[in-house]
Amino acid sequence: MDGNWQPVQGSNPSEGGGWRSLLAPDARSRIVNKIMVTLKKYMPASEPEGLDELQRIAVLIEEKIYNIATNQSDYLRKLYLKMLSMETNTQQAPGNAQVIPNQNNPGQG
Repeated sequence: MDGNWQPVQGSNPSEGGGWRSLLAPDARSRIVNKIMVTLKKYMPASEPEGLDELQRIAVLIEEKIYNIATNQSDYLRKLYLKMLSMETNTQQAPGNAQVIPNQNNPGQG
């Protein structure tokens, strides 16, 4: 993980973005780190190149949500939903499918 991550040019909160200017300076870095934790949980990468790619993906996710959010509450809600969807999609992937027997079938037993 890159602890020195900074927003890309054009997404600087000090450029007068309303709610964006009220966001703590290190908040976006912490959010990128949380996205990284989620990505690493479901897409393990041990090679430096793999970790760099996950970092790039985490930054892109955060920047996209940051730029489309209408306020801080919308920003946090969209981040939460994105991370939840990453977890849900990974759990529903064919390789992760689990067979749960139907316990309500009266014909078995």
